[in-house]
Formats: sequence, structure tokens, C-alpha cells
Amino acid sequence: MSLPPVSRRAFGALSALSAVAACTSGAWAYAPGAAARRVTIAVGGQAVLYHLPLTIAGRLGFFQAEGLDVTVLDYPGGALALRAVQDGVAQVCSGAYEHTLRQQSRGHDYRAFVVQGRAPQQALGVSLRAVPGYRGPSDLRGRRIGVSALGSSTQVMASMLLARAGVDVHTVSFVGVGTGLAALAALRTGRIHALCHADPIMALLEQRGEVRLVGDLRTLQATQEVFGGAMPASCLVAPQSFLHQEPVVAQALVNGIVHALKWLQTAAPADLVKAVPASYLLGDRAVYLAAFNRVRETFSPNGLMPEDGPATALRALAQSYPGMLDTRASLARTFTDDLTRKARQKFGV
Repeated sequence: MSLPPVSRRAFGALSALSAVAACTSGAWAYAPGAAARRVTIAVGGQAVLYHLPLTIAGRLGFFQAEGLDVTVLDYPGGALALRAVQDGVAQVCSGAYEHTLRQQSRGHDYRAFVVQGRAPQQALGVSLRAVPGYRGPSDLRGRRIGVSALGSSTQVMASMLLARAGVDVHTVSFVGVGTGLAALAALRTGRIHALCHADPIMALLEQRGEVRLVGDLRTLQATQEVFGGAMPASCLVAPQSFLHQEPVVAQALVNGIVHALKWLQTAAPADLVKAVPASYLLGDRAVYLAAFNRVRETFSPNGLMPEDGPATALRALAQSYPGMLDTRASLARTFTDDLTRKARQKFGV
């Protein structure tokens, strides 16, 4: 299925509107007084739990402790975040692992260098107001399905779930609705008939009885049942040229994320609420914490790529994009665990 291009004018406008500084400068842990190294990370919807390790690393000063001055640019979806890297606006993308596979099929050498999540953490829900007589997946034909942005992991996951249910993705229309309140408004106003998104958005809609879930990939068990293996999700992704030219910065980024992953293993609810911006809670602290407790197991415990992850991701991607199997993907070139192994030693993970 071909995806519509994003015009550079529209992308530039989004870039200007969505830039958010996430961290301030700090000193190298091993060289007090040394100038912090600057790096920009693009992310598609930082407020969702899918990107929580990135948020924690920034908010709790883990990047700063590694001598980094990190700026986070927040976009409505992962495809736009990846475009920021392609256009040189950012050096690194916090996004879905499958981006590396799709980029490789287009002749671009991108690599995931630390894994944040090992399940998609997304669900597909049908609006009970827009489709009150919903009986099964076939009722979605001809409907508008909301995703964070066209080409983002939410569209990929929605396509996989629809294909698994026997629905041809060409019979639905995907609509980019962003994240947070914008995504909620799109569903509530009838702009879309269904929504595929991450928590806390889907948890809030589910708790308030506004959607009927028809696909759920927010637990390790569900991911195993649907894909038949571990499904790497959110990662830090960058061109191989960046990893080659900036090895110290790349290692510092991985250190920060692995530190955050370790913190999340034992974080108390009160600690988590203090760590994230209040706006991320979408006005309901209890729902946010319940959503976190459900997906907590899906965060990587150590940042390493699951052994069967790349092959599982390629196989799953091919369900919606059959041409992927014809690209002779070199899975070993889509990720590296070298930096993560060093970070694990540093933090005893």
C-alpha cells in the first residue's frame, strides 16, 4: 500500500510548531566542566506511554548526567519524526523499529541502537457513537480509521490488525489525527469511525465506554499470539552515518535510555506522576497509572533487541506490505546491540 508523501512546506510548518526543548545542558560525568554535546531527537507523540523511557531520561536528568544537551522535537506521528531526521532537522528518531526495515527497502541505511519497547503498546477501537451497530471487522470497510500520522507505526499496526481480521486495507481510509486531545477530539466529533493508538489515549476511551476494542497489542501475551514472537517497538533510530561519526554521543544516548529503563522497573506510581508533565495524564491520573501498569511489562528490561524481534517484525510487516519480502532485507544491518551492552555494564542491568 503506497503512502501519501508529506510536502516539505507542510513538514516545515509542523517542525516550527512542534519543537520542544526537553533537556538542558550539563557536564560530562567523567569530565566535570566539559561542554555538553548537543543532539536533537525527533519523536512522534512523546506524551504516549510508547515513548515513556525517552521522557524519563530527559525529565530525570539522565541525558544531562551523560554530558548531553538534548532537544526533543515532538511531531504528530512517527513518520513525520523520521522525516525530520531525513531532512537534517534532527539526528535521531525515537520511533518504531519497523522504520529501519522500510527505509532499508528504499535503499537507506538506518539502524536501531537501543530498544525501548518489546510490544507495540497499541489498540484498535471502534467508536460506539459512530458505529453503534458494529458486528465485526467487515463493518469497518468504507470507514475512516484514525492514526497518529500517515505512515506511522499506528497505521502499520492498524493495517496488520485489519489484515489479520480479513479486511483489505484498501477498503478503509486512514486519517492522521495526531496524539493526545487532538486524537480524542477526532473520534468524539465523528471525524473518524475508529482509532488505532497507544495509551493513555486508548485506555481513557476504553474506560469511559467510548470505544469497542477489536484489536489489542498492549501486552506481551497478545503480541506473542498475534505475531508469533517478540515484536520490537519503540527504539532510538539513526542513520548509520550518525553512529559512525558520533559514537560518544550515541553511547551517551543509550546510557540515558538504559538508565531510564532500569528506573521504570521499580518506579512507584507517585514517582511516575511526578516525573511526567501533567498534560500527559489527559486529566485522569488513575487511568494513566492503570495504563502504565498494564504496559509496564512491555518496556525492555535492558535495551537489547529481542533475538527473534527483527525476523518477527519483517514477517508481520509483510502481511500488510507484501513487497517487503522481496527486498532481501539484511536484518543484521537494521540494529546494533553494541552500545547497549556497554550501558548494561555501567548500570548493572
